[in-house]
Amino acid sequence: MDIQKFNFGKTSGGQAVDGFELKNSSGTTAKIITYGARLTSWIFNGVEVVLGYDNISDSEADTSYKGAIVGRCANRIGGASFALNGKIYKLDKNDGGKNHLHGGFNGFEKKIWSAEILPDGLKLSVESPDGEGGYPGNFKATVIYALTDDNALEISYAATSDADTLCNLTNHTYFNLDGGSDILQQKIQIFADAYTWANAESVPDGRILPVENTPMDLRKLQAIGEHIDDDFDQLNFGRGYDHNFCVGKLGEMKKVARAESSDSKIALEVFTTQPGLQFYAGNWLDDKKFGKRTGFALEAQFYPNAINLPAFDTPLLKANETQRSKTVYHLWPKLC
Repeated sequence: MDIQKFNFGKTSGGQAVDGFELKNSSGTTAKIITYGARLTSWIFNGVEVVLGYDNISDSEADTSYKGAIVGRCANRIGGASFALNGKIYKLDKNDGGKNHLHGGFNGFEKKIWSAEILPDGLKLSVESPDGEGGYPGNFKATVIYALTDDNALEISYAATSDADTLCNLTNHTYFNLDGGSDILQQKIQIFADAYTWANAESVPDGRILPVENTPMDLRKLQAIGEHIDDDFDQLNFGRGYDHNFCVGKLGEMKKVARAESSDSKIALEVFTTQPGLQFYAGNWLDDKKFGKRTGFALEAQFYPNAINLPAFDTPLLKANETQRSKTVYHLWPKLC
């Protein structure tokens, strides 16, 4: 893997943003910038398979987290509050003025990460001071991107804090395996027997329901658009798929999803050590470059609102301990 640094411009506040191009022996390239540690491009067999911007002004204007690392705590926390060690913590209400989403108003997608080129990857680091977004503890996170010669993009996460806090880091890349147009004829398969029911605000209440005999059953490869507009409460709430699927044991690496281009010439497989996978079909995308359902996200994570629901694996990060996780997105040129 070869890594080359380039200039990505300056933010509206005058901060310099660096870009890095990762290239493997197959000619596949991935571009990552220090603004939000974002994956802005991934070109495979001549096809741009992710949604991203080629300038910092559009990246700053983005409200859909395209390609970004989100945290401290990805997804939603109901009521924007949680209890920890006998204290109630109030978080930013940046989701409809009621709930907390992806770390708050100054989440990691807006930060300038420091970067270091390693022999086997690109390491990005960020810090969040005690109280930012309402979270306790001085928090440090690192993410390492590595592009293998067989076209897997490996994302390794590590985080520490000097006080008990929450940590649920994920990558919010949107994929379009056709390289353009909508994603409805592209195919999806998620290896999950259950999902977490969520209300109209996309906040789970603790129920884990079977996918059997519902439009949430994606265990067999099918077109994303096959059931996306079915009359079903979960799809009505989210205007389509925007749900967390229960994909397996925390800490165990497993294959959790597969997607294919509409002509099946490109396949994507997802592996993770996380217990949940948020499948979002881009139902709310709407900007000058990317419209509704022009990309889908597969975000490996703890379950949403897990800190408030004892039945779910907790995203609690204990003081002076390290939380680690890994997610791999593997592209294939044909069915495998």
